[in-house]
Amino acid sequence: MKSNKKKLFILINFMILLNFFNSYLFAQTKQNSIIKLFCLNSFKEEMMKAEIEYSEEIGNEACECYLEEFLKMSSHQNAIKKCKFEAQEKFKP
Repeated sequence: MKSNKKKLFILINFMILLNFFNSYLFAQTKQNSIIKLFCLNSFKEEMMKAEIEYSEEIGNEACECYLEEFLKMSSHQNAIKKCKFEAQEKFKP
C-alpha cells in the first residue's frame, strides 16, 4: 500500500511539474507570436513608406531574424540594425 501511495505522489508531482513547463512554453510561444505580429506590421509600414513592394517572404525572414537576435541580445535597436542589414543584403533588387 505504501508503494502505491509513493507512486501516486510521484505521479502527481510529475504532472504538476509537466503542467508548469507546458504553461511556461505556451506563454513564451504566445509572447513570441505577438512580438512577431508587431514586427510584421512595422516592417510592412516601413516598406510602404519607402515605396517598396511588400513581400511576405522578406517580412517573415526579417522578423524571424529580429526575434532570434532580440532573444539573444535583449537589445531592440541592435536586433533591428542587424536584421535590417541582413534583409537588405539578401533581397537586393
